[in-house]
Amino acid sequence: MLIINNLTKTFGEKVAVDNLSLHIRPGEIYGFIGHNGAGKTTTLRSVVGIQSFDSGEILIDGKSIKEQPTECKKMLAYIPDNPDLYDFMTGNKYLNFISDIFGIDTGERKDLIQKYAGIFELTSDLGQPIASYSHGMKQKLAVISAWIHNPKLVIMDEPFVGLDPKSSHTLKEMMREKCDGGGAIFFSTHVLEVAEKLCDKVAIISHGKLVRSGTMDEVRGDESLEQVFLELEADNA
Repeated sequence: MLIINNLTKTFGEKVAVDNLSLHIRPGEIYGFIGHNGAGKTTTLRSVVGIQSFDSGEILIDGKSIKEQPTECKKMLAYIPDNPDLYDFMTGNKYLNFISDIFGIDTGERKDLIQKYAGIFELTSDLGQPIASYSHGMKQKLAVISAWIHNPKLVIMDEPFVGLDPKSSHTLKEMMREKCDGGGAIFFSTHVLEVAEKLCDKVAIISHGKLVRSGTMDEVRGDESLEQVFLELEADNA
């Protein structure tokens, strides 16, 4: 589903991502872990085609994000760490705008908007301008907009920040359902307990370099994910 081969990105003399390679397969929830500034967001932004990179290759379902960006973007959805939505729109107008971009039929989009707004208890707020939304409400709207066109691949940067416990649980269920249906999830998180319980595989990045990856059992062994992460951070400091 997603192949990252030898990805490298620099900002001046700083190497943000250093020869990173990962393979996220259909059906996998893949967690991406690292300290602040480790290179997670740069990697995710490169994957979705909004950040250029110096070398390497990123393939989504066999298509290059560099050479076929439009085709790739049709298959994916991206939720950034801070949802930057159009504040002048209402929630309903924003979701219809996203539906227009992806060519979702009018009747189908109405059903989908009702479904997901109901799940996240946002129905009564869709007529309000996004400028009036709390961070958590914006995060819910971003999740709905990501799921509405049924993408094969969902990329998320700290998706649980700002969500209440019920909405976090709902999102976890949606992630598993997406992958059980043949999709894939690649997301970053600082909440190691969430990654430990939710992910099929996990990758740990430090100072732009991949330091460990694999199934949860392969990565953590007999330790907790938190212990492994702290030990690797100490070794790579």
